[in-house]
Amino acid sequence: MGPSEFQLPSVEQFESLVGAETVDRILHKAERLSDLHVVHINSTFYGGGVAEILSPLTVLMNSLGIRTGWRIIQGRPDFFSITKKMHNALQGEEINLSEQKKRIYEEVVFENAARMHLDHDIVIVHDPQPLPLIRHFRKNSPWIWRCHVDLSRPNPDLWGYLASFVEGYDAVILSLPEYAQNISVPQRFIMPAINPFSTTNKELSKAEIQDRLDHHDIPTDQPLVVQVSRFDKWKDPHGVIDAFRLARREIDATLVLLGNVATDDPEGQQIFESLCACGEERIRILSAPDSALVNALQRQATVVLQKSLREGFGLTVTEAMWKGTPVIGGNVGGIRHQIADGVNGFLVDSVEQAAERIVQLIKNPELGGKLGRAARETVRERFLLTRLIEEQLDLIGAFEPSFRLADPGS
Repeated sequence: MGPSEFQLPSVEQFESLVGAETVDRILHKAERLSDLHVVHINSTFYGGGVAEILSPLTVLMNSLGIRTGWRIIQGRPDFFSITKKMHNALQGEEINLSEQKKRIYEEVVFENAARMHLDHDIVIVHDPQPLPLIRHFRKNSPWIWRCHVDLSRPNPDLWGYLASFVEGYDAVILSLPEYAQNISVPQRFIMPAINPFSTTNKELSKAEIQDRLDHHDIPTDQPLVVQVSRFDKWKDPHGVIDAFRLARREIDATLVLLGNVATDDPEGQQIFESLCACGEERIRILSAPDSALVNALQRQATVVLQKSLREGFGLTVTEAMWKGTPVIGGNVGGIRHQIADGVNGFLVDSVEQAAERIVQLIKNPELGGKLGRAARETVRERFLLTRLIEEQLDLIGAFEPSFRLADPGS
């Protein structure tokens, strides 16, 4: 297979979904910025929503003529153990922020900075792991910190520490206005989005769906209840199992919990092992790096759950909604901006509510179909990659020569 057989995706492919006017507008905005060199920096190429967003985003930006790179920082296990604790504390947990933890965190980022030669026109740093990079470069261009975490109630000690790095940036992107912080840096709000043409989201035939499910020995003789997410306590996988067991008192169904262990998440393996102890014939726990399986499960499912306790934005919620599958989501964070309760899915606050909605949707397929159709239209209107690309182009284009971010109303 030679290189000529591959083609970059193009924004024109989206025309049937978003219209010619939107495509033309994006092309025009990209053309104005075509001399720029952009780089994104995060901590993993695989596992979790950030990698899922950056993979198509960076490729499509290049196809638009804007040179866009993607770097990751490397780190020792103790570094990622600390940054996972930081992630949890940003979402409200306590943290013992010792001088030793700070030293390891800053030292590993410093080592990465030494071998990360950045001479780009725009630098976009994602989440806490690479945040201190800003301290180690002579800033010749705008630097943006993009935080994907639910910052509605960050641990004050940790935020006070991280904010000292954040203040060095020229802009901060958060997913929602309710995550805004008391900082001097301009804050902008951009929700994530999906690529409808990726392996995870593209159309599949019934035969292709069945092939993936058969390959992983997933039974389809009863309705499927599915949750797809990283193995992370904030996704409440044990709560999903509890809700399913409650629901099964009234309906027959099979639960599939499909996840992965992100390379920057040392807690994931422990959570996966604790879930495996709950497995039985009708409760399947799978860790499989198989995007086509994610797609097949989200399409085959009668109900998709994302029973998160904290969620900056539920990318898997959007994926399932795009497939016309009714989603039951935790009534938290970004999920509240994706699901309108009773209109295009359901929001729940407890295991008992989740169980009730599972039963309701399995007993009433017409309701599931109605919610699913509304869900797909919500994604088409608000959560496709073209919208994310355009908002990013607008942000990049708003920087003045002094690196100051122009007021969006000006």
